[in-house]
Amino acid sequence: MPHITVSILFASVAVGALTCMAESNWSYPAMHIGDSLANHQAVLNYFEKQTDEVKQTDERVFNILAAKKSASYADIAASPAIQKQCSDAGRLLFGGPMLGTLSPTSATVWVRTVKPAAVTVTAEINGKEVTYGPVNSTAASDLVARIPVMQLPANSTIPYRVSVDGQPIPRYQATNCVIRTCSDDAAQTRIVFGSCFHSRIGTPTLMTSILQRQPKACLFIGDIAADDKNNHFGLVRADYQLRDFHSAWRNLVAEIPVYTAWDDHDYYNNDASGIPQGATKEDMQTLRNLYISSWNNPTAACEDQQKGIFFHTRVGAFDVILLDTRSLRGTKKGTPAAFLGAEQMAWLKKELLSCKGSFIILSSGTMWSDYITNGKDSWGVWDQQGREEIFSFIEANKIPGVLLISGDRHGARGFKIPRPSGYIFYELEAASLGGWTGPGAGPGGDVQLYGILATMAFGEFTCDTTPRDPTVTFNLRDQHNKELYSLTLTRSQLTPKTKE
Repeated sequence: MPHITVSILFASVAVGALTCMAESNWSYPAMHIGDSLANHQAVLNYFEKQTDEVKQTDERVFNILAAKKSASYADIAASPAIQKQCSDAGRLLFGGPMLGTLSPTSATVWVRTVKPAAVTVTAEINGKEVTYGPVNSTAASDLVARIPVMQLPANSTIPYRVSVDGQPIPRYQATNCVIRTCSDDAAQTRIVFGSCFHSRIGTPTLMTSILQRQPKACLFIGDIAADDKNNHFGLVRADYQLRDFHSAWRNLVAEIPVYTAWDDHDYYNNDASGIPQGATKEDMQTLRNLYISSWNNPTAACEDQQKGIFFHTRVGAFDVILLDTRSLRGTKKGTPAAFLGAEQMAWLKKELLSCKGSFIILSSGTMWSDYITNGKDSWGVWDQQGREEIFSFIEANKIPGVLLISGDRHGARGFKIPRPSGYIFYELEAASLGGWTGPGAGPGGDVQLYGILATMAFGEFTCDTTPRDPTVTFNLRDQHNKELYSLTLTRSQLTPKTKE
């Protein structure tokens, strides 16, 4: 018998699956931020008491970015009122520091300055300070600078600080700036994942709970910060600015590297894909460039592709492959490669064969299975043939350790996807970072592992490579760090077998 451990610590159980509907009276702001200053500031001020300086700066930035579709941080840099206010308050950054692109001996630090500036990062390595940069933020870069911090010792915790034009950023910008490197052969690696923050990206309890778990990275796979702004590039930027004014968010990303992929709401609007009605090809390229500049993903991978937001990286014992299930869709459902596009499909097969880690995290912005709403806006409606092609490819090549993660359908659900060969894929969804109610907990029965609605929760994988047969434990944890569900699988269990 294959090794499998399941733990259910909080829920009611129905038909063999974990199902639960929280009896919470949510009083949070509405799910979608909207495009008015009143809505924007309601979200800004909900989670913490903001200072007058933050509220006034946010209002001025929002008004400039909302005023026209093409508004950018070049307009912010050119505003005497905003620049004087930032200077008087000692504000050096609009966003960051945010970590990303982690390797065993390096990481990248992302910041957004208040005006064009030279940015350096100073790291404390073995008792000595080493300074990286300067890297210049410019009006053309939307005031973003990415500073590579390299030649770090593996499996170490390295404090760092950011300086702008020679001035260290104030401590309130981020309370704990550290880089935790992780070697590919680490005995244990932990990764947190989920989707669908929407307006609740500033929730302090959730961010604190994630920090307490000390993951090596967070994977946020859609509907994260930008919210239904279509091709109004100024309002897209305003949503990212709202993200960066939340101190809980800043504290998280200053010490936990973040990797992201977009889904419909941060791509354009609900269920949008390809080139949506009212948009042009040029609009979508601008939105792609804006997305790339607003996050700290492995930019080289995205730039190599020249289209879409998809990449393959390594975090400790995990290979991580984040797919783009929005921008490269075809125009007609049910046609070959309608969901990923032919180029991304070919790239995925190549990357799957190249994986060397004990386990592979493979994301889909929408659900892999059809158990919820019959595959609405996902593989089941768009490209069953493409999904079968991926599953069959993994089985035919006996690619080990594949874990499917998904999002979009609000809630948290886990499913088995049985194959004709007898092999079972496991789909773990945590589209519950915002705690929004979704379209149903699931069908129950033998295929369902758990189903939870209206509960703010994140997913977590912890890999242990010390056993001869490495294990991975999935945990679903709520915003107060309470375990809701746990499942342990072995690598051999996640390895397709040769047909007899």
